[in-house]
Amino acid sequence: MDLSSLLTPEAVRVVGDVSSKKRLIQSVSEIAETLVDVPAHRIFEALQERESLGPTGVGQGIALPHARLAELDHVVGAFVRLERPIDFDAADRQPVDLVFVLLAPLESGVDHLKALALVARTLRNPALCAKLRANNDPLALFALLTEGEATRAA
Repeated sequence: MDLSSLLTPEAVRVVGDVSSKKRLIQSVSEIAETLVDVPAHRIFEALQERESLGPTGVGQGIALPHARLAELDHVVGAFVRLERPIDFDAADRQPVDLVFVLLAPLESGVDHLKALALVARTLRNPALCAKLRANNDPLALFALLTEGEATRAA
């Protein structure tokens, strides 16, 4: 499994008009709706439900909201870079500006966990995060997120 199997260029966005965690989850739900055949309100409910179990802000300005949906048959990702960081109840209490959303089938089990681990491991790289934060072009962000895979595979 690699990020290019989870993420498409259309799933990468730069968002400037989000002022709260709830608005961010609404925004990523609308983005995800364009990627999968699931209404935004269903995605929003699933992400909110997961968030109520505990915040998915992992620290260092990164959040990994995720949810399982019965309507899906494979794991799908979306990446959002916020122009202005927002409070996301992160573990380190720092505002979040890099958000990687994962949506998985209800019965995905190990695949969901592998995808979550892959994303967390990728975004743990401070140099990559600095490049992501310095870039406003969604295609460049997609390339940054997926380019290291060829290097790691070689």
